[in-house]
Amino acid sequence: MRAKYIAILIFVILSSCNNDGELGPATNPGVMIPTIIPKGNERYLTLDSDYIFDQEKLHTFELVIPEVALAQINSDPVAEEYVEGMLIFRGDTISPVGIRYKGSVGAFIGCVSGSDWANPSGQKTCTKLSMKVKINWEGRQELFYKLKKLQFHSQNLDDSQMHERLGYWLFRVAGVPAPRSVHARLIINGKLSGLYALTEQIDGRFTRYSFDDGEGNLYKEVWPLRMSGVPHSDRTYINALRTNEDENPSIDIIKNFAYRISNAEFSTIQSEIEAFMDIDEIISFVVVDRMIRNDDGPFHWYCEGGGCSNHNFYWYEEPNNQRVHLIPWDLDNAFDNIIFNANPVTPIADDWGQITNNCRPFAYGTWNIRQWSAACDKLTAGWARYEQEYDQIKHQFVNGPFSEPQVNELIDEWALQIKEATIEAKNTNADAISVLEWEDAIKHLKSQLNYARNN
Repeated sequence: MRAKYIAILIFVILSSCNNDGELGPATNPGVMIPTIIPKGNERYLTLDSDYIFDQEKLHTFELVIPEVALAQINSDPVAEEYVEGMLIFRGDTISPVGIRYKGSVGAFIGCVSGSDWANPSGQKTCTKLSMKVKINWEGRQELFYKLKKLQFHSQNLDDSQMHERLGYWLFRVAGVPAPRSVHARLIINGKLSGLYALTEQIDGRFTRYSFDDGEGNLYKEVWPLRMSGVPHSDRTYINALRTNEDENPSIDIIKNFAYRISNAEFSTIQSEIEAFMDIDEIISFVVVDRMIRNDDGPFHWYCEGGGCSNHNFYWYEEPNNQRVHLIPWDLDNAFDNIIFNANPVTPIADDWGQITNNCRPFAYGTWNIRQWSAACDKLTAGWARYEQEYDQIKHQFVNGPFSEPQVNELIDEWALQIKEATIEAKNTNADAISVLEWEDAIKHLKSQLNYARNN
């Protein structure tokens, strides 16, 4: 196998020469990745994304990155700069594609040389870091199984290697629009990098797959209302757009939603919510989010400086139905705080709908990180009024997809699917998790779920 990649890299170097025999321009000095024109009958052009996110398969993806380019991104992964490379999958080679490391603060903890975990910096020190592969690189029109991007999440902080896949599956089975996630083996320049969570990019491809009315606006991490209870400026909503941003978009739907919630009396706020949202869907979101203790999601308002805000979510608005949907994102810290607050950064002080410190910011947790009660937000407070619906949906969830037989059977199926890859990763990379540690983490996850079920 190693010889195969050496041959590919030699081809890459040779193909980077121009007519004068000198190296042509490229993202990285001295190297150019060849452009491979597809014939049109390749598998990746004819099948759709259900093939990639098939829960019954463990796919292997291969990246070829010129050594000078790999050294460049390894020297400063936090910069998240793209370099050119090649993607090989099921006998097809897609070249060039853009490749970079990705992640928020948590994705780099313990994996870069800088000493300040809250402001990660320095060179790469772990075998695995989360990666993004951009198929629509430099104007490429062809899609990859109807996808524009692939996201490989390292799972470095999740010894069970199940948080993302299980969390998103629980949201989706509960009727909440959420990205698909599976496990995947990733090989880089002929060497196994490890087992990753391959999680669907939330973008226009996602909205068209997940919604019949899928051509609308998608917003990242902008809550309809500010902490003060008033809507944002138009520019704030526009800056948060992840679809239609180059098409002179109208933001009237999310603005109208925000203004009506902001101006509603508490006696009418439920009717205003119902004008824009599917109540079963949003209360299902709340039930799943609270059952898995997704404490780094939209119900954790972190406070810094003079204000508080939340993160790790998207909003989608249907242009024809004029309905809005909350979409979960970044579940690697979910499940951590079910039995006790194991993650010192993320724990939420309040139970659902409760308020602490009379809606003033307060310090909480072993690290005394300041937060603000989510129910002080007018929209969240409106959702908390659906007590009967919450209890009913929670009962159905606990006795259905979240029940012990169903969830444990699912975890066991996935564990069997990835066990050999987990062993292989440890045999290849010293910093990979051992199979015994992984199996203990699976047992612990099951005990966490059982605790959540009964408490």
